Amino acid sequence: MSEQVYKKQIAVLGSTGSIGTQALQVIEEHADKYEVYALTSNNNVDKLIAQARKFMPDVVVVANENNYSRLKEALDDLPIKVYAGAEAICEVAAAEPVDIVLTAMVGYSGLKPTIHAIKSGKVIALANKETLVVAGELINKLVQQYRTPILPVDSEHSAVFQCLTGEQNEIEKVILTASGGPFRNYSMKQLETVTPEQALLHPTWNMGAKITIDSATMMNKGFEMIEAKWLFGVAPEQIDVVVHPQSIIHSMVQFKDGSIKAQMGIPDMRLPIQYAFSYPERLTSTCERLDFTKIAALTFETPDAVRFRNLGLAYEAMHKGGNMPCVLNAANEVVVEAFLQDNISFFGMSDVIETAMNRLSFIATPTYEEYVATDEEARRVAYELIKSINK
Repeated sequence: MSEQVYKKQIAVLGSTGSIGTQALQVIEEHADKYEVYALTSNNNVDKLIAQARKFMPDVVVVANENNYSRLKEALDDLPIKVYAGAEAICEVAAAEPVDIVLTAMVGYSGLKPTIHAIKSGKVIALANKETLVVAGELINKLVQQYRTPILPVDSEHSAVFQCLTGEQNEIEKVILTASGGPFRNYSMKQLETVTPEQALLHPTWNMGAKITIDSATMMNKGFEMIEAKWLFGVAPEQIDVVVHPQSIIHSMVQFKDGSIKAQMGIPDMRLPIQYAFSYPERLTSTCERLDFTKIAALTFETPDAVRFRNLGLAYEAMHKGGNMPCVLNAANEVVVEAFLQDNISFFGMSDVIETAMNRLSFIATPTYEEYVATDEEARRVAYELIKSINK
């Protein structure tokens, strides 16, 4: 009689988004190793229903409680528990059967469920960079206290993590690569009138709307600098950003002898997702292989902090620390939403973020409650600033 192989139980928080969808492809490809325990989504009920019917999780949660009855009714014929609300997502993240929690929720909403998962000793496959941007110091303390592993899913941080696996030497420098986004070659004049539609046309990655706009403004790279500081224990001056339009080198680590390790591959998020699930093992993948004979050149440029002010604002927030990255993130979430609705210009986004950072009180070592209060206040200020601009 053959012994039954245990399958790791995965809670996919944000299953209907770009990362969540690709994570489910990885789970499907390795159905002998992984099983979906829970699926959560904010609003996309139709997609959540389809995913639930396909993967048959134990639990499904929709964050928006207005969608509960529709979801419940659609899955009534299946033995799936259906819940709604932010607290239910936190409970799922901490559920006893869960081995791995993939945090792929968008923005600040990912912080609280991640904290619950850490306190419950789950392996965290971290795709929600805002968790470390907003409250990196608090998260690091909790990770040490509960001895919870955080495995990065962002392609850049996964690349650094892979470069460091097996290394005993200190990091001299982390070099994060950036695609440069759709506006890499735009002049200041051109950037004044860019539209949300233009900003959503990313040259190399297929991502959700929020992260695509962040990539266009280079705020995404700013967030990744802050995240790298906490993930790899490096000082701000040990983090460099280079623009690498081909997105083949996903990031690099420089050591004290001057040698550099780089992790390379085609731009496909299934690779870092799978590595976070399988670490320290590497599993076979159906992803396309890199063919160096088809690559004409790998090029690198210095990012332009004049055209892309968000990068400089993120660096300032990282240096200052405390609750300043929380202000940065909250104001950014508000302006990105406004930009997508055509209520603010491309440069107007940076203006609002900078004003919010100057206006809010600085707290050097915030508690969780102070992070929550900072987030609320920064959003209020950003909304008021946008309203005054539109008047």
